[in-house]
Amino acid sequence: MGLHSITKKAVKFLATSFPSNGVRLLLYRMASYEIGKDVYIGDRVIIIDRLSDKKNIIIGDRASISSGVTLVSSSSPNNSRIAPFVKTSYGRIVIGNDAWLGTGSIILPDISIGEGSVVGAGAVVTKDVAPFTIVAGVPAKKIGEVDMDENLA
Repeated sequence: MGLHSITKKAVKFLATSFPSNGVRLLLYRMASYEIGKDVYIGDRVIIIDRLSDKKNIIIGDRASISSGVTLVSSSSPNNSRIAPFVKTSYGRIVIGNDAWLGTGSIILPDISIGEGSVVGAGAVVTKDVAPFTIVAGVPAKKIGEVDMDENLA
C-alpha cells in the first residue's frame, strides 16, 4: 500500500465523523474527491472505492449529502473464490449541482445523479437519475419531479 493510499484511507476515516462540515469537505478534497462550492456532506458518509482511484467521486455545487449515505464507486468480491465468476463494478459517481441525497441512501458504481434531483432516504440507486427527478425505493424508481419556481432558476 503506497503513501497516497495510506493518506487517502486516513483522511476518509477522519472525515466520516468530524463535527465540522468545512473540515469534512477539506478532508474529502484531500482524498482526491472533486467537490464543488457550498456543498454539505453529513457525518457517517461512507465512500467505498479503490484507494488508487482519483476523481471517481464528483460532487457539484450546493449538493447536499445527508448523514449515513454510502457512495460505492468500487465493488468486488475481493479475495473470494467466486471472483473469477462474478462481475465486479468500478465507476465514477457524479452528483449534480443542487442534488440532495437522503439519509442512508446508497449510490452504486457508474451512476450520475442529475442536477436538482432528490434521492429519498434509504433508496438504492442502480441507474442514472435524470435532472430534477425525485427517486425512492429499492431499487430507486422515479416518484416525482422537482417543480422549481422559475424565479429561483
